[in-house]
Parts: sequence; C-alpha cells; structure tokens
Amino acid sequence: MRRPAGQRAELGPGGGDGAGAHRGLSVAGAAVVLLILWEVLALIVQIPILPTPLAALSTFARELTQDLGRHFLVSLMRVAASITLAVALATPAGLVLGQSRRLNRLLSPFIYLLYPIPKVVLVPLVLLFLGVGNLPKIVIVTMILFFQILVLVRDSAAGIRPELITSVRSLGAGRRALFRFVYLPASLPAVLTAVRQSIGTAVAVLYIAELFATRYGLGYYIYIQGSTLFDYPKMYAGIIAMSLLGLGLYFIVDAVERRTCRWLEA
Repeated sequence: MRRPAGQRAELGPGGGDGAGAHRGLSVAGAAVVLLILWEVLALIVQIPILPTPLAALSTFARELTQDLGRHFLVSLMRVAASITLAVALATPAGLVLGQSRRLNRLLSPFIYLLYPIPKVVLVPLVLLFLGVGNLPKIVIVTMILFFQILVLVRDSAAGIRPELITSVRSLGAGRRALFRFVYLPASLPAVLTAVRQSIGTAVAVLYIAELFATRYGLGYYIYIQGSTLFDYPKMYAGIIAMSLLGLGLYFIVDAVERRTCRWLEA
C-alpha cells in the first residue's frame, strides 16, 4: 500500500508542507525559465505569430475580466462536471470488479478492447448523437477519465491483502462495511492518481471538442482569435488560460490527495 520513499516527496501526496513548498518553488522557477526562452525566441524570429511573453501576459490580464473570463468559466465547468461524473461512475464499478473475480473475468475482455481506443476519434460521433451544447463535451471527457479510473480502481481493489479483509470480516463487517472501510479507502489513491494522470489528456480533448458546435469555451476562443481574427496576443492569452486550467486542476487533485491520503506519508 505504500509508495517507495523516493517517490512520495516528488510525485505523491507525501513529504509534508516542506516538500509542497519546495515543489511550488521548483514550478515557479521552471515557469521563469520558460518565459525567458519564450522571450529570446520571440526576439530572434520577429514574426507576428509569436508575440513576446509580456504582450501575451498583458493581454491575458486584460481579457480575463472580459470575454476570456467567460470562456474560461465555461471550460472549467465542463471539466469539473466531467471529473465528478467519471469518479461517480467509475469508482463503484471498479470496486465491484475488484471484489468479484467472476464479474471481472466476464467484463475484462470488453475493457481490454475499449480502453486503448483514443477517445478523441469519437468526438464527431458523440456530437452527431448528442448535438450541440455542453452535454457532448462533458460526455467525451468523461469517457477518457472513466476508463483510467475504472482500471486503476479495479486493480487496486483486487490487490488488497486477503488477510486484511479476513480480519475485518472477523469483526462482523458485511459487504457494505468492507466497501466503505476497506475497499474505498484503499482505492482512493488510485482514483486520484487516475484523475491526475488524465487531466492533460482531458483538457486537450476538451479543446478539440470545443472547436465544434459551440460559441463558448477556451478551445473556441483560441481557434477564433488565431485562425479567424488573427489576433495572436489574444490567441496566446487563451493558450495561457487553458494551460492554467490544466495546471490548476492538477494541483487541486494533488492537494486533495495530500489531505485525504495521509497514511501514504508514513
């Protein structure tokens, strides 16, 4: 159940406040280096399609209180709804499969076939079936998160030591108590790990989904500003906003894991 000591401070929830502060400083330092490289490249190429970081960041700050802020909130709502729906559906399904070898043997071939399919190719199909609006965007991102969470939770639940389950059963715990006090806590790190690993892919697919049949969302904003209006500082402002969306969600999940899975620090 424990992670290797060398990984906890770097990848997992552990390491305490000192490790969290160190990680924050490391990320800030990396951001400064990337901004410097961006500035140098913009000065070298001298083309409108690559504005300086100052131009992009000043446009981002200005637009965030206007149209960009509205598009950001729409994309945030879609991703948050997708994460909530995927966790609500995949966690109990993964726990059931992890507890039942018979059911797992029955459904594993279907999971094996569906899991590797790149869900982005289903975007046009989902749009054709569900039409315009928020629902098709939420569904396609949920599909990506669902299989990631399902597989990791199933494997985590199936890997619980039998003697632990036996000891809890000896205290009179039934199936519901086992689910609540053994399987669910043991699988919680797998749920959060799956969500964290899928955030980048989910935001990328959201960008593609927001190119079709919508007037709101960061994907739509970036495409319109860059390919139609040729306002490149605004396009980069949208890219910065989408990057911050993914990065913010990553850190939120990381913080939730540190708070709810304290036993991993031991």
